[in-house]
Amino acid sequence: MIELTKDTFETEVLSNQGYVLVDYYSPSCEPCSALLPKITDLSEKYCEKVKFTKLNTASARRLAISQRVMGLPTIILYKNGEKVDEKIKDDATIENIEKMILEQIG
Repeated sequence: MIELTKDTFETEVLSNQGYVLVDYYSPSCEPCSALLPKITDLSEKYCEKVKFTKLNTASARRLAISQRVMGLPTIILYKNGEKVDEKIKDDATIENIEKMILEQIG
């Protein structure tokens, strides 16, 4: 997984052609920490079709707000720089995230 910063977000996500999944997290978010190893597993399974990234919202708060991330965990799937789907808080289960990926990539 690629660790995003406010300096790399534009290039890695918004200017990217294809699918990019962004895991918005904070080190103090326990559900985020529990989800991360499972998302890493998904990244290995779907690495040829989706670029997997993560953004620490504690160090990029304005960027997270600009993407309308208001709670954690938030998982957003982008296609060609546009948000196509997201899973937030209680809906951000590994099952729902995988389903979201499969619905988008076919």
